[in-house]
Amino acid sequence: MPSLHVCSLSRLAETVASTGASHVATLINAGTPVTRPTSIPAENHLFLGFNDIVEPMAGMIPVGEAEVLRLFDFVDAWSRERPMVVHCWAGISRSTAGAFVAACRLMPHREEADIARELRMKSPSATPNLRLVRIADALMGRAGRMAAAIEAIGRGRDAFEGDPFVLPIDRAPE
Repeated sequence: MPSLHVCSLSRLAETVASTGASHVATLINAGTPVTRPTSIPAENHLFLGFNDIVEPMAGMIPVGEAEVLRLFDFVDAWSRERPMVVHCWAGISRSTAGAFVAACRLMPHREEADIARELRMKSPSATPNLRLVRIADALMGRAGRMAAAIEAIGRGRDAFEGDPFVLPIDRAPE
């Protein structure tokens, strides 16, 4: 079964190695050095550089439609034969939002609230970046259901770094 693995930057190499991932999505501050694991070809590594903010702030780069569309393209092109790793600096906000968005995109047959509850169950510290989720929600025509689902699970428990976790991607019922 295809899966999305979520982790922090410090756990990237070990997560890729332990899962046999073929793709990596990096959602991190622009300019942050990220060493791509050698098993991941350059074309299978997406780097989206933006700050972990919900509202625009001076000197910070917010996520925008262009970055979310690049994430959609990357997820859509993934063969799902081997896992994908989604990571950010701490494995708490940008990566959990990216994984939630990817899961909603890959499983349109599942309720957004169900995916959000599974995310919370797998990661008590997950606090998905609501700006990224709202943009994806609008672009996918989800009528606010994605954002509402993330708002419903609330802020995760305080943590310096999230524990790695996996979100399975199931196939639509026949």
